[in-house]
Amino acid sequence: MEIGTIGLRVASAAVTPLVRRLFRPEGPGAGLVDRPVRLASLVSFRGEKRTLTDRDLAKLATELTLCAAKAAGPHDTPRELDRIMVADLLARSLGAVGDLDMDDVQAVRLGPDALSRALRQNTDELSADATVFYDRVLALTCLHVLDFFTKRSTFVARTLVEQSQQHDRIIHTLDLLVERISSQSAMDAAFEERYRAHLVGRHSRLTIFGIDVEEEWPLDDAYLSLETTERPLHGDIPVPPQRAERALAGRQRVLLRGVAGSGKTTLVQWLTVTTAEHRLGLDLSHLIGLVPFVLPMRTLTRAGQELPVPEDFLSAVRCPHTPPRGWVERVLAANRGLLLVDGIDEIPEPERDHTRTWLRELLRDFPGSTCVVTARPSAVRDDWLAGDDFTELSLSPMKRQDVAAFVHRWHRAAAADQADEQALLTAIRSRPDLSRLATNPLMCGLICALHRTSHGYLPRGREALYEAALRMLLERRDQQRKIKHALRLDAPSQMLLLQKLAYWLIRNGHSELEREDALELINQVLPSMPQVAAQGSAETILGHLIDRSGLLLEPAEGAIMFVHRTFQDYLAAREAIEARDFPLLIRNAHLDQWEDVIRMAVAHGRPAERARLLKGLVKRGDSVGKHRIRLHLLATACLEHATQLAPEIVELVTGRSSELIPPRTGEEARALAAVGPVVLELLPGAAGLTDQETWSVVQTITRVGGDAALGRLVDFCDHPADLVQSAISDAWHAFDTSGYAEMILPRVSAEQLINVRTEEHLTHPRARNRLLFAWDMDPEMFRRAGAAERVRRLVYSRPVDLASLRGLTGLRTLSLTGGPLWADLRPLAELHLDSLSFELNPDLRVEGLESFADIDELDVRVRGSEKPLRQLPPEAPMTWLLLNDNAHDLAELGRFPRLRKLSLWDRGLPVSAEAWKHIGEAEHVSELAMHRELLPQLGRHGLRLGNIAVLDLFWTTNESVNLGSLVRALPSLTTLRIYGAGPQDLSELAALPHLRSLSTFAPRNGAAVRLPEGVECHVSPFPRYGE
Repeated sequence: MEIGTIGLRVASAAVTPLVRRLFRPEGPGAGLVDRPVRLASLVSFRGEKRTLTDRDLAKLATELTLCAAKAAGPHDTPRELDRIMVADLLARSLGAVGDLDMDDVQAVRLGPDALSRALRQNTDELSADATVFYDRVLALTCLHVLDFFTKRSTFVARTLVEQSQQHDRIIHTLDLLVERISSQSAMDAAFEERYRAHLVGRHSRLTIFGIDVEEEWPLDDAYLSLETTERPLHGDIPVPPQRAERALAGRQRVLLRGVAGSGKTTLVQWLTVTTAEHRLGLDLSHLIGLVPFVLPMRTLTRAGQELPVPEDFLSAVRCPHTPPRGWVERVLAANRGLLLVDGIDEIPEPERDHTRTWLRELLRDFPGSTCVVTARPSAVRDDWLAGDDFTELSLSPMKRQDVAAFVHRWHRAAAADQADEQALLTAIRSRPDLSRLATNPLMCGLICALHRTSHGYLPRGREALYEAALRMLLERRDQQRKIKHALRLDAPSQMLLLQKLAYWLIRNGHSELEREDALELINQVLPSMPQVAAQGSAETILGHLIDRSGLLLEPAEGAIMFVHRTFQDYLAAREAIEARDFPLLIRNAHLDQWEDVIRMAVAHGRPAERARLLKGLVKRGDSVGKHRIRLHLLATACLEHATQLAPEIVELVTGRSSELIPPRTGEEARALAAVGPVVLELLPGAAGLTDQETWSVVQTITRVGGDAALGRLVDFCDHPADLVQSAISDAWHAFDTSGYAEMILPRVSAEQLINVRTEEHLTHPRARNRLLFAWDMDPEMFRRAGAAERVRRLVYSRPVDLASLRGLTGLRTLSLTGGPLWADLRPLAELHLDSLSFELNPDLRVEGLESFADIDELDVRVRGSEKPLRQLPPEAPMTWLLLNDNAHDLAELGRFPRLRKLSLWDRGLPVSAEAWKHIGEAEHVSELAMHRELLPQLGRHGLRLGNIAVLDLFWTTNESVNLGSLVRALPSLTTLRIYGAGPQDLSELAALPHLRSLSTFAPRNGAAVRLPEGVECHVSPFPRYGE
């Protein structure tokens, strides 16, 4: 049952006591009953010992309808006569509970919707409005009845974990909704309903490439949940790739990066619609009751207009509804705003700092607002919003199963033949060039459409694919559908006109152009196109391009934009080459808005033109130091698109990029892999490399993927370093299953855990005797493959029934990162775990921790709980406590004698002097992890934490902090690890008498770090390039 189907927002505190009166109280020894109980014996209004009379039942029904009437929206409050009639009908429905021939377990399995139908009475005497009200009250009551059943000690909860959690979730959702909207005026509430309906209407459909505009896809069918990766802080628990909804769970501020066509805007649409309709799952329950404000940057900055203040949010995006005066500010002030700032990359680079200032001022004035910002990967630097508590996520390339799901949905929406679908999937799996392109929804849509219209033929290479797609849109589609138009413009003529518009947009740094500018551009070219000019005026031709090309849109009156930036860049590059604008291309090559234009310009150019452009990139990189790395890497990436090029030019380009090799960090590995397969030839072997450099090379090879990369990976299989071996054994997902199994697995040590992600991995003969590590795999798969005893490590970023893990007798490490769902850990007691980590459910007390008294590591992460330590049993054997969003309730740290490490991840809220004092008094806590923003707070309180010997300090901004407070507060420190762009001068740390080990990162600017004398120091390289 979704929250939207209930229709009433009544707090559980009001309903639960009333529902409880329907049933008998539990007697002594009730908890010993382990069998289902018949409903007739549970109700309090049946049998000899009845405690509720018929009059009491009628009164209870009246109270329920009164609660519901008070909670109804301004337009849904029933008339008094209707309410009385509904109360009478509800009393009969409640009385029918005792007539149902079922037990409590069967009722819970039935669910609230089906139970409502079973209890529903004839409504012929009710008006239409009263019938709706009756159905809503009955649904609400049934939900609470089933929730009551699952909380009884007699209920066999272990057999119905999922249903119980669902009921808890809906009850929690209702309470949260009531809390957030309780203070609304009737006028505000009425407008909010209209506004939510408008958002749903505007954003609930989208166009998928290759399917006609008039056949838009419903968002619910089109939305494909893609994986995201989070760049974790060094030393944090590694976070596996997670579906976007899970990655966003509980996060108030997120910067989401993704390449063109990766689905950023679609995700914004999905968040808008699901939030507007209150259709949010457990992961995104923190968005319940919020009001979305979709703020596309290209629209907000149209024609150079100023970024809007809150009261202009709706008019700036052309919402046709006028809100009550001050409504937006009231929503934001109540911490109910969801700001969806889409497309930072859509505005010129010089204006982005101004945009950041605008966003910071908004969040400073309304700090409780939730905010998601989207951008291309290179649009803003990696710490652009780090100082504002934004978490950075990146949309991952689509996995094989994601591609298969998209292809299936595309063919279903297009009513295409299933044989075509299977043929395309076979082609993608068997052709490396296709599999490298099919990594995001846009490219998958292109491939699907071309495969269908070309009867199975697909061109090779990105440039050829774009060319074919444009011809299909501009010409062949209407020919094949036998559509005739007054204008007869062939594909080359339309492309010539469109590329003029695209290039104007790129040159001027705009994402939209005014209609009068478009008309002038067409007028300028018409004299040289007599066959086009003879068919009509510039106005007529522009109208045809908008209506029939499939490439242009009119987002507002008088404004024109391309349907997707990818096509704009491709056509602009073509015009730039034809105009011989090499100096302009080279002069702007360091700007992210020009990056794809440069790549496509190399693809469009003839050999001499390519040479000129690439030599210009290298030369400018040599002379402009601050852009050197970016320009040289861009030149290298362009080689992939140069089908013919003089050998000396290839040598010139690869010579410069070889100076950036080997990569030294994960960020550099990602940047090199983005260059493409050409980088494989530049990567060195392991000889002469440090372990870290070797690991980075392996990461680069894995990210490139494909057969050629697999051949390079073989060279590193004998490397002795554990981190290199781990990187290789984690890489199966990036390569063909059989190829990796035959070439790599025999060379990997038998003690190394092999990362399996699919049943095909599990059942491969080469994996038959290997020790395994897996993410989010159904435990039943291990049993079917006979691998239950060989699974050593599991990570779940989604809900899993812990009872299903019982047979995995070889499991040693289990990480439950998929949200606060686990309250009863007793099913894990039979396993011989060495390490367990989980997230604490903020609403439930944890059971079963006493079973882990001898475990080596027990890590507990807390998010959203006011008093987390009170949810844990006394002397719970946890060894690491991670507090995500509060530092309260620390007085009881002494109750956990095995606790040795504490992490304070909340850098936004102050930690009180009392909290610091409690940390210092917990003598068994010897390790602390925190953000550098907390250092001044610690210094101000003048406290000394003599128990802390190890400190992990996270430095996410370039701002300096006086280290003297650290020296004074942590006099017993022996080990200090600084992560991120830390301070350059560390000499003050020499005053720490016991400091023996220091790890830090070199500054971004390459300056030397001043290190304390007499301390063993390790300085890691900071990324020279990359994200």
